[in-house]
Amino acid sequence: MRRVLAERHVDLLLLDVHLPDGSGLDLLREVDVDAFVLSAASDATTVRRALRRGALGYLIKPFASGTLVDRLRAYQRYRNVLDERTAVDQEALERALRILHSGDAAKAASPSRSATEQAVLEQFGAEADADAADADTEVGAGAGAGAGVGPLELSAADVAARVGVSRATAQRYLAALAADGLVTMKLSYGTTGRPEHRYSRP
Repeated sequence: MRRVLAERHVDLLLLDVHLPDGSGLDLLREVDVDAFVLSAASDATTVRRALRRGALGYLIKPFASGTLVDRLRAYQRYRNVLDERTAVDQEALERALRILHSGDAAKAASPSRSATEQAVLEQFGAEADADAADADTEVGAGAGAGAGVGPLELSAADVAARVGVSRATAQRYLAALAADGLVTMKLSYGTTGRPEHRYSRP
C-alpha cells in the first residue's frame, strides 16, 4: 500500500486498523492524505488514536453499506466547500466540518429544501445532462453540450430560463447550493466583459 501511495495521487484513503503488513494507524501517521478508518476495533483508545493521527472519520464494523455511501458523499461535499482554488474563511471552514461529521449527504433530497431550490438543483441531474445537446441554444456556448463531454455547466441566466425565475433568484439559490458543496462554481472568461460564474454538479 505504501508503494501505491508513493506512485499515485490519492484523494481519500480507506483503511483498517489491522493490515496484513502492519498497523493501519502507523500508516495513517506516515501519509499525507485524507483518510477514513473502517475497522472492527472499537475500543476508545484505538478510536482516539486514529482521530489524533488524522483520520477524518471512523466507522466501526459491521455497518450498513448506506452509512459508508453517506460518508463518502459528505466527504465529496466537504472537498467541494474546501476547494483548493479558493480562499477559505471561518464560515466556510465551519460549514465544511459540519458536512463532514454529520454524514448528511442526503441533504439534496431533504424535504426542508424549497421547491425552487430543488428545481434549481435538478437542472444539473442526469436528465438535464442527457438532453444538454438539445438545450444548446438555451444553455449557451461552452455549457456542456451533451453527455460524455463532461459535467453539464450552467450559468445563473441558464438556470433562470430553465426554472422560470429571475436571474437574481437563480444566482441566490446557486450560491447557497455551492456553499453546501452540492454544486461547484468556476469562472469562465469570455472574449469581452466580466468573467461569468458557471455551475456544475461535482
